[in-house]
This record gives sequence, C-alpha cells and structure tokens, in this order.
Amino acid sequence: MPAAAPADPVDELIKSIRIPPRPTLLADLQAELASSDPSPERIGRIVARDVGMAGALLKLANSSLFGGRRAKSIEQAILFLGINQVAALMTGLLARQAIPVERAALANFWDVSTKRSHAMVFLSRRLRIGAPDIAHTFGLFCDTGMPLLVNRFPDYEATFLDAGAEAVRAFTALEDERHSTNHAAVGTLLARNWGLSSEVSWAILHHHDYAVLEDEHTDDVVRSLVALSLLAERAIRRYQGHAGSPEWDKGGERARAYLSLDEDETAELLDELEEALHDDH
Repeated sequence: MPAAAPADPVDELIKSIRIPPRPTLLADLQAELASSDPSPERIGRIVARDVGMAGALLKLANSSLFGGRRAKSIEQAILFLGINQVAALMTGLLARQAIPVERAALANFWDVSTKRSHAMVFLSRRLRIGAPDIAHTFGLFCDTGMPLLVNRFPDYEATFLDAGAEAVRAFTALEDERHSTNHAAVGTLLARNWGLSSEVSWAILHHHDYAVLEDEHTDDVVRSLVALSLLAERAIRRYQGHAGSPEWDKGGERARAYLSLDEDETAELLDELEEALHDDH
C-alpha cells in the first residue's frame, strides 16, 4: 500500500484557523441580489427578520455620510440608498456580529474598520472611481484576518504591533515570517467563504502589496481599491492624531500616481476626508 502523502503544513495551518460561517441572513440577501429581478420589498423583508440589524441599518442610512435623509422605514432606506449599498451595509453589520474582538491591541478594530469603509465610500464618490458599495465592503473586510489570527496565535498581538511599525517591509511580511500566514490571506479566505465579489477578495489579498498599483495585468477594480485604501489609511491616521503613516510612506506615491493626483490635490482630498470623518463621528 503506498505511503500517504505528507500533509501540507500551510494547508494544515489554514484549516486550524476558525473562519466564521456565512450568516444565513447574508446568504438570503445575496441570493435575492443574484436573482434576475432583485426586489426591494423582498430585501426589506429579509432585513426586517433581525430587529437589531434593521435598527442599525436605519441609523446608518440616516447618517451624514449617506446623505442625511431621514428614512423612517427599511423600505425608505432601501429606496434612498439602493439595494447594493443596503447589502454592503448589512454585510458589514453581520461581520461585526460574527467576528468579535476581545484583545487589547485590537480593541478599536471595528471602529477603525467602519471609519475605513466610510472613507472608502467618500473617496469612491468624490473621485468617481468604482462602485461605492464595493469600496464599502472592501474597507470593512480588508483587515478581518487580524481578529481571526489573534484567536489562533496567542502571540499575534505582538506581531500586529511590530508589523504596524515596520518602515520598509510589507505588514504581511512579518506575519508570514512569524506565523506562516498573514491577515490578507486569511481575510481573502473569509471573503470567499462569505460569497463576496472576486474583486473584493483579490483586493484584500493584495492590499499591502503596493507593487500591484503598477501592474497593468491586475484588474483596475483591485488596483483602485488598494489605492483608495492608502488614502483612507492616511486620513484615518490624521484623524487619530498621528503625524505620519507607515503604510502611506510605503505606498502613497504609487497610489497618487495610479489615481493621477498631484500633491496639492492629495492634500485637499485628505483635508476633506478628515473633515468628513469628524462629521461622521
């Protein structure tokens, strides 16, 4: 009898990381969106099944980021925002529910992820690049691998802090070195398991690989999301009171070149975005 093939250590490692299953509510939403004629009424009924979700969606729909119109019902929120944006918001709310964060180093994880998603929507609209709902979903999910790695590796918090301070190497390089995987790879796995778009999944995988911004073979949607995420990161760091941003230092010039922004346009855009983040607080 032939000897069994040796187990792939990376494959075994990935299997040991708990990926939360796709919520039923999300699967139902995605099925409706994939139908030939998605119905706002049916989407409203799906959302209304979870009272907490419905309330949170209304609050978001009425925020200044999404126009500040006063939706009084889920049906109105869907009418104001459109079904794709509603689905993006619901996906984010479900992610927050499914992936709790209990470690000190990542205490502000969902707050920062939410700000990033809002910043991505702002930038997508302001620069007229891509679909705002895709930008929103990517902004929320790009770092979801982090809390999953915290749950798998007791020492991941130290890696997270050290990688965030890396001035030259990619954030993911230190993760790979210490844990044989990284948050971008794990986040991509989650995105695929949850049925998110292939563009979002690929952008999550490459969001610390700034060389893709110069790679004409990489999908423009992916490159746009990576470029916008660098602007969002820089604005959030400023909003938090930090003078600099290691990620912007590593990829900012490439992002500006890809987006065809000069220094003055970038400065003006970051000022506007920082102000929007304060308004959204």
